[in-house]
Formats: sequence, C-alpha cells, structure tokens
Amino acid sequence: MTVKYVCRHCAAPLGEIDNPQVNELQLGFHFLTPEERSDIITYSQNGDVLVKLTCEYCRKALDEHPELNMVASPLQ
Repeated sequence: MTVKYVCRHCAAPLGEIDNPQVNELQLGFHFLTPEERSDIITYSQNGDVLVKLTCEYCRKALDEHPELNMVASPLQ
C-alpha cells in the first residue's frame, strides 16, 4: 500500500509511505471518527491511500486570517 500525504488547501506533497506491510492500525487511522475518516482519507481502486492534511504554510495563513477557513479553499 502506498500512503500519500498532501495539503488539503494547496495540494503540496507532505510525505509518502510506500510499504506493502503497513496497515491502518500502524498509521493510527483507527483513532479517527467515521466523519474524520471520510473527510481526511481517500482510497483509490488500486489500494493506495490519500491523506489530506494541512501544511504549516496553510495552517499559519488560516491562523492569521480565519476568514480564509471556508469549505472551498481560497488558498489554491
């Protein structure tokens, strides 16, 4: 399984794990609520996983300008 981490706002790549032996328990996905899982994690048909987080740059921008925190991100 390949797990790719990207920023949900600017789509910057944040990291990648390419290990067929890694599982969701090791990644801590079991701590997420069903709502969080559906918001954060996307599964492709080939078994790869896309995890949408917020990078430090976008977090700082959102902290300094809370009005930017909208559903459709203006940071893209």
